Amino acid sequence: MKILVCISHVPDTTSKINFAENDSKFDSNGVQYVINPYDEFALTRAMWFKEKQGATVTVATVGNATTEPTLRKALAIGADDAIRVNTEALDGFSVAKELAQVVKNGGYDLVLTGKESIDYNGGMVPAMLATFLDYNFVNACIALEIDGDKATISREIDGGKETLSSNLPLIIAGQKGLVEEKDLRIPNMRGIMMARQKPLAIIESSNGNATTAIVSFEKQAAKSACKLVDADNIDELINLLHNEAKVI
Repeated sequence: MKILVCISHVPDTTSKINFAENDSKFDSNGVQYVINPYDEFALTRAMWFKEKQGATVTVATVGNATTEPTLRKALAIGADDAIRVNTEALDGFSVAKELAQVVKNGGYDLVLTGKESIDYNGGMVPAMLATFLDYNFVNACIALEIDGDKATISREIDGGKETLSSNLPLIIAGQKGLVEEKDLRIPNMRGIMMARQKPLAIIESSNGNATTAIVSFEKQAAKSACKLVDADNIDELINLLHNEAKVI
């Protein structure tokens, strides 16, 4: 079984976020980047299939050379090889278009992604990718088993979960539950050294032009200071809730 895991290169959630060029561009200065957490769940599940069922695992991303340390981390975790599409990740449509070409050229049986990236939270790429390829697709996946060319998948739905079956090829958008956080892997020294020798192919864009453009970014308004009210001062509490919070 050939597995492709799609990796997003995203800012660490502890990074301080700023914008430049009149708030029209993300300022990456001083920002630490990591594997998108949802993609890391997918990668960890792919590693299970590699170890238990002999699958081969390729990781791929769309981006410039700055994304390569993230791909190398995925290789250190245990992926066999990596692919970088040498173009900027402009929007969900263009990224899905580029990844679709990677899938077509590689003949993958199973494509694993996270349900969304934590930078823009668009959640568009997996479904668009499935549409371009005409593959079956399951979103919000929390469990996945493969037996031959058959897959059994569980996904979250309102009020519970749903179990589905599908033939391969298949695209899965995973989240926490596909594996647990305790199962995520930290690259060891041997893995880091081996990752330096693993192939990282750089391919040029297939011209997946963006269909949207960012107009501007805006930070959330700063939270106001917390006001403490004495437990016996009910009148003041009602006044604040009515006139300031405007919730009653």
